[in-house]
Amino acid sequence: MLIKLTIAAFFLSVGQALAGNITLDADGGVEYHQKEQKLVAVGNARASKEDLSIRAETLVGFYDSQTKNRFSRLEAYEDVVMKTPRADADGDSLVYDIANDTAILKGYPAHIKTPDADITAKGSITYYPTKKQAIARDNVIAADAEGNKVHADLMTAYFADGADGKLVLDKIDIEQNVKIISGDTTVTALRGTYWARQGKINLFDDVVINQNGNILKGSKAETDLNTGISKMLSGGTKGRVSGVFKEKKKD
Repeated sequence: MLIKLTIAAFFLSVGQALAGNITLDADGGVEYHQKEQKLVAVGNARASKEDLSIRAETLVGFYDSQTKNRFSRLEAYEDVVMKTPRADADGDSLVYDIANDTAILKGYPAHIKTPDADITAKGSITYYPTKKQAIARDNVIAADAEGNKVHADLMTAYFADGADGKLVLDKIDIEQNVKIISGDTTVTALRGTYWARQGKINLFDDVVINQNGNILKGSKAETDLNTGISKMLSGGTKGRVSGVFKEKKKD
């Protein structure tokens, strides 16, 4: 099961756009507010620069107080759709604040789609560029191209520098109401960690594996995605592994 969350690549595209010139236009017009040092585009508003496009009902660009000719923050509200070569996103609002080092996508739900994964969150998806960290909150569902799904109320993704200088996914901490669905197998647990570069998943606390009615319970489970081998472990001398297996019906 591969859950490649390229949230970082998506928001990095926004940051690169804010670093240069970006064009704002709208059917309802664009206003310049001198006192607030901002541009407001209303009515099917669009922001574009090379391979980045953002569409929303309202777009607000705040100028950097020092450079005066670049945006320090970009806000998009209502029916937000953003497209980059690496990922697309949609939601109710998108706020990218360089000064506070945050990019927050909210929606009903917030949604990011890449060639490898489809991620939704009823709360928000927040990216911290300097920390190389992304957090998805509230009924988060991450689905990969093979149809596998990971459910949780909180997912925290950590990124690292790859060999080519680009960010790569390192690991994802999965917490609260964890459920993994892969084919005919459903796994539930209280928490877990997906090690992306090693291709391994560790699940902890009240782990239950249900495969076509065959149930295995334990305190820890390990899955190696490279070999396809899964292990249910007791997690210590006090823990136990138990199972309930269906008897095959005879003809």
